[in-house]
This record gives sequence, structure tokens and C-alpha cells, in this order.
Amino acid sequence: MKNILVIGSTGQIGSELTRELRKNYGNDHVVAGYIPGAEPKGELLESGPAEIADVTNGAGIAEVVKKYNIDTIYNLAALLSVVAESKPRLAWKIGIDGLWNILEVAREEKCAVFTPSSIGSFGMSTPHDMTPQDTIQRPRTMYGVTKVTTELLSDYYFSKYGVDTRAVRYPGVISYVTPPGGGTTDYAVDIYYYAVRGEKFTCPIKQGTLMDMIYMPDALKASIMLMEADPTRLVHRNAFNIASMSFAPETVFAAIKKHKPDFEMTYDVDPLKQGIADSWPDMMDDSCARNEWDWKPTYDLESMTKDMLEKLAVKLGK
Repeated sequence: MKNILVIGSTGQIGSELTRELRKNYGNDHVVAGYIPGAEPKGELLESGPAEIADVTNGAGIAEVVKKYNIDTIYNLAALLSVVAESKPRLAWKIGIDGLWNILEVAREEKCAVFTPSSIGSFGMSTPHDMTPQDTIQRPRTMYGVTKVTTELLSDYYFSKYGVDTRAVRYPGVISYVTPPGGGTTDYAVDIYYYAVRGEKFTCPIKQGTLMDMIYMPDALKASIMLMEADPTRLVHRNAFNIASMSFAPETVFAAIKKHKPDFEMTYDVDPLKQGIADSWPDMMDDSCARNEWDWKPTYDLESMTKDMLEKLAVKLGK
């Protein structure tokens, strides 16, 4: 990777990925792509170039790619799971029609493309314990349908046109930097904010609901590692299971209680979020990622909890 375009650079993952890529490849070599109304601000704007990059406008994407001699596109444009259920047509327009535009540009301009998938690509009929890399995927949410289509379309462009497409299936991503924005796993971020503020947390996911999670530094590491991986080792491409930790609400609550003994939590289950969570894996088998490009997470629940609480205390002035 020499010149990189990050589409969706102001989102939860994109904002941090853009900064990390600039650290690795140089500020001038990473373009922060955004849509009007979601312009980059502060360090994200000041540290490197930024351009409008709307996935629904293929010609506009092509102009940016040519202007900066882009060779790698990180496509993070998507609606998150809960939002996608309320806006299914828009979710398809951004997630699939938008991806088609990007892949066409990549085919013509010889770019590599990273378009992440998700644990949401699985469904109720998928094995939930140690979910295999290759298994049945029959999601019943629009978010999941778009993610499965993303995987298939990306594989198609690789096999048909030789476009270097690669992807991971993100678990729930936890970060202290950017607040969550409409995902089923958002509770696992919110709970830390409540703990640091000394407030009682009301959990929308019922006790005992296991879901894969990952700390943002590991999510960024995986995204970059895969795009740097030796292509001759890759048996799979779109998309690799990556795992770091799996926990239920009461488990993360207990981890926080070790540091915040007075912290309290109650439950008020959200039927929409719970239904989505129940259709997702309890834990994914990421052995293919470990074997094909040496994936290994740095953080577990305990180390992440300590870091989250420390960083949020500084951020919130507590």
C-alpha cells in the first residue's frame, strides 16, 4: 500500500483507521474520504488530505482515486445493524450499490479493496459455538443480507477480474474514542461510559447472551495486517473470521466491578436488538486468519477493561 483512500473516514472505525494508516504510511498518503454533512474535523482534517468520496457516486470516487494515485481503498461505508433495519433500502444502496461502484473503479484503476463484513453475516441456522470460517450464512436482517452480498460480490470481482479484494468479519467493536452509532453490540461500549460516570447502566441485551467482541486497536491491526498479507498464502479472501473475546452482559459487568465496586446494572431488553443478537454467533473460529496471515489479538476482556476505564476517565475528566 502506497496511497490509500478511506471511505467512511469519519465513522466509528474509519476515524481511527485513518489515523492509524497515516502513522504507518505517512499523512500525505492517506486520504480521508467523507460525505457532505460528515466532514472530518480536528486532527483527522488537519493531519492529511480529505476529499468527498460518496459511494453512490462512482465517477466522484474515480476522480479522487486518479487525483491521488490511489492503490488501496478501505471501504467502510455502511449503515449499522439497528439503523439498517429501519432503513433497509438505504442500507442496500450504500452497502451494495455503493460497493459495486467502488469495485468498478478498482477494476479500472487497479486498486485493492477492503470492505469489511461482520458477525451479522450469519443467521440462526449457523453453528453458534466456534462458528466455522466456511458455513451456512442465512441472515434475516438487512444488515446481514448486505454483508453476505458484500462477501460474494467481492469474491466475484477477484475471481472474474482479478481485483485484490480482502475482508474480515468484524465482531462488535469497542472503542473509547468514537461513540457507537446504531449497532447491536453498542451496549458493550455504553457500559464503560456509565461506569466511569458513576451511573447505573440499563442493559438492552439479556443476561447470558454471548457475542464476539474486539477492542478497536485489534480491529485496526487486523484490517491493516490482512491488506499487507502475502497474497500467495491466502486461501480465503472475503471474509475472514477474526476473534478476540466473547462475553455476555453479566461477564463484562463483572470485569468492570473489579475496578468499580459500586457500579450497578439492570436489564431492560430491547426486542429488536435482542433478536439480532440471538441470530449471531456466540464465538467465531478464526483459525483460518491465524493460519493464513498470522492473526493474533493483543487484548482480552481484562486488559481491554483496564485500558477502557483509564482512557475514558481521562476523556470524561473523571
